[in-house]
Order: sequence, then C-alpha cells, then structure tokens
Amino acid sequence: MKSTCTKIISACLLLLLPLTVFAQDAVNAADTAWIMTSTALVLFMTLPGLAMFYAGLVGSRNVLSILMQCFAIAGMVSILWLTVGYSLAFGEGNNWIGDFSKVMLAGVGRETVSGTIPESLFMMFQMTFAIITPALIIGAFAERMKFSAMLIFSAIWLMLVYVPVTHWVWGGGWLADMGLYDFAGGTVVHITAGVAALVCAIVLGPRRGFPERAMMPHNMTMTIAGAGMLWVGWFGFNGGSALAANGNASMAILVTHISAATGAMTWLAIEWYRFGKPSALGAVTGMVAGLGTITPASGFVGPGGALIIGLLAGGVCFVATQYIKKGLKIDDSLDVFPVHGVGGMLGTLLAGIFSATSLGVFSGYGFAEGISSMGEQFKVQIIGVIATAVFTAVVTWLILKLVDALVGLRVSEEQEIEGLDIALHEERGYDL
Repeated sequence: MKSTCTKIISACLLLLLPLTVFAQDAVNAADTAWIMTSTALVLFMTLPGLAMFYAGLVGSRNVLSILMQCFAIAGMVSILWLTVGYSLAFGEGNNWIGDFSKVMLAGVGRETVSGTIPESLFMMFQMTFAIITPALIIGAFAERMKFSAMLIFSAIWLMLVYVPVTHWVWGGGWLADMGLYDFAGGTVVHITAGVAALVCAIVLGPRRGFPERAMMPHNMTMTIAGAGMLWVGWFGFNGGSALAANGNASMAILVTHISAATGAMTWLAIEWYRFGKPSALGAVTGMVAGLGTITPASGFVGPGGALIIGLLAGGVCFVATQYIKKGLKIDDSLDVFPVHGVGGMLGTLLAGIFSATSLGVFSGYGFAEGISSMGEQFKVQIIGVIATAVFTAVVTWLILKLVDALVGLRVSEEQEIEGLDIALHEERGYDL
C-alpha cells in the first residue's frame, strides 16, 4: 500500500513538472510593461534628448549636423543590432565574444522569453543602449568630422568595441565571471564612449580657433531642454536595467535622481565659488556627471552612497573638464571624456565601495557572489575599468586610422568655416 501511494505521488509530481517549468518561463506582465516603458525612455534619451543637448552646445552653423548624426546613428545601429550585433553581444559564445546563433533574431519569436520578459523586448531594450553609446562620442568631434567618416567609424566601433565589451560584462563574459559590478553601463557605455571620445579628439585635432577663441553654445534653451529629457530618460536607463518591476528598479531610480541632483548642485556651487556666478551650463553638466557616475552603481548602492557619489561626480568631473580643456588643451568639444569617461570610471570604482553593507547610512546591498570583502570587489572594479579603457583606446585609434585612409576624417577648413549644415547637408538650422 505504501509503495502504491508513493508511485501515485510521484506520478502527480511528474504531471505538475511541466506546469512548474511553464510558470518559471512565463512572461510577467508587470515586468514586461516596465521594460517596454524603459525602452521608450532610453530611446527618448537619444532622440530627442541627447540630440538637443548637443545641438544647443555647438555653433548655429552646425546645429543640424548634430541632430542628423544622432538620427543616422539611431537608424544604422538598429539595423546592425538586429542583423548581428545582438547575437555577438548576447549569444552564448565564449568569454570574449558571443556567437551567430541569434543572427536576425533566429529562434526568437513571440513566445521566446528572457527571464520574465519577451526576448524581443530584451533585445530592443539593449538596442537603445547600443544606440546612445556611439551617439555620445559625436560630442568629441562635433563641428569637424565628415558625415561619411562618422557613419563608417560608428558602425565599425559598435561591432569592434561596444559589442565585445557588452559581452564581457552583460553577456556572460570574463568580467561577468569575475564579479564586476556594472548595473547599467559604467564600463559598457560611459567608459567606452568617454575613452573613444578622447582618442577621437586627439586624432582629429582641435576645432579652428581653439583654444584662443571661446567656443560658446549657441542655444542654451535647447541644451537645457535636452538635459531635462536626459534626466527623465535616465530613470529607464538605470531603473530598467533591473529587468523587472521590483524594489531593485525602484531603488535604482531613487539613487539615480539623488546623484543627478547632487552632481548638479555641486558643479553649480564650485562655479559660483570660483567664478563668482553659477551658470546654467554648469548645472546641466553637473547633472549629467551625476547621472553617468551613478549608472554602474545604481543597482548596488543606497541613497546615502548615491549622495556621496553625486558629490564626488560634480567635483571630480569639474576638475577633469578644466584640466582637459585648459591644461592639456585637448578639444573634446562637448566634454564627453571628462564627464562620461571620468564619471564612468569613478562610478565603477565607487560601486565596489558603497555596495558594502557595513557603512551605516551609506551602506549598499552587498558584494557580488563569491566576493566577501570591499578590497576584493574594488580590485575587480579596477580590473574592469583598466581593461575596458585600454581595449577601447587601442581599437578606437586603429578604427580612426582605417577610416582616415578610406574617406578622410575631417572636413576642409572652408567647410568648417561655412558650417557643416550647409557644407554637408545643404540645409540651415535657422533661416536668418
């Protein structure tokens, strides 16, 4: 009798097993709705957020060229991500690169899931990150790179820099295996874009008149509007990276906001003290510094840690901006490296500190699996920063040399004087 009961129970459990597996793989409606919203928010960061932010910072003769570059990158990267980029970033592959198993989303249908959301949605969410990263770089060579060179560079850079680093960190690669903390893109987005921007600025050389002539923004109203869109969109950038509608996403949004606010006020205060007047440009630049710096740590730190991260972001990135422009005299036109690159490095390192659970009101939510001390986590963070920066710098330099040999990188002096809107697109931003 006992044996018979055991057999019946076993049979029932076997019948329930498929239902258990189905429940684990089922799409969660709340998670799906949140990541759909986050996807729209992150795309909104590039179009129109970043496009307007950058366009207001350049001269009036180049406003359309910036908008055009952001739109073109969005279209081109979307196609590349669908055809092969997503597969190489998130295919199983090895520790260094994915494989071709998901080319053209092979095997991905309406019912295919990634965690608790459709895989098509996960792919689209990641696509928006792939779009904004090369778009950030254009701020370094604004007002002087050929449109054709920009397209070729961005396409090759996406495949040879962004895709491999994404696989290392988020696709199951070697940095993920080490336990690197990068919640939403400190290494993948900000360090890669920032370091690439610095290399681009050095290779192309300064704009005509730099540093003797002040390169003033032509429309701060446009820039501030774009900055506001970035601030709001960043909630999807960081909060969406939880890939669920849960407490982790909520806390990521809160610490993102705290860091952005603190970064803005810190930069503003430093300017006020040093120059006698606070500027709108300083406030929005400090905000972006706070956002970029909290990004890698946003899923691992609490509000107290975010306050310190925002404070350091505003101060460190301000000093870096002054040093790059005035000390080294490198014309990183829109301060991509000192804000995004330095901020990404700083935030990635600070994630290893403020994720600790032993810091009182500044405590975070613990170290990566298998890591038991702050020193060990910090060491992994340093390795991630150095590896990403060195790899990006070398490959970016090689790509620039290739593009220069193919089509040339820089517009002529006459075209730069005329402005890229007319010279390259036969259009004007303003009918004056």
